[in-house]
Amino acid sequence: MESKTSETGHRGEQAAVDYLRRRGYEICALNWREGRYELDIVARTPGVLHFVEVKTRRAGSLTTPEEAITPAKVRALGNAARRYMAAYAVMEEVQFDLAAVTAYGDGSFDVRLIEQAMEYNW
Repeated sequence: MESKTSETGHRGEQAAVDYLRRRGYEICALNWREGRYELDIVARTPGVLHFVEVKTRRAGSLTTPEEAITPAKVRALGNAARRYMAAYAVMEEVQFDLAAVTAYGDGSFDVRLIEQAMEYNW
């Protein structure tokens, strides 16, 4: 049985996917994994491949989704992105975005897309 936290996280990821699709992003992969590395959403806009990290928090939470992006998380995302790019021979520009999702008690979600939220030094 899924925990309430993982269920909220899963629903937050779906809200982020819906948000991106409404804005014209092509979804290339969801929860892509290789070994211990994972990418929440890989999406494409013309000329740019977006690695989108999704962080969901319940409204009123003590921490914001943005606060969950630590230096260790950025390194792990960079490692996962390198593996994805090698696996799919990615040649376009890439960027790391954050989908900061707030979950409300009524079942609704607020998605804030923060483009280029993380810089990674290749």
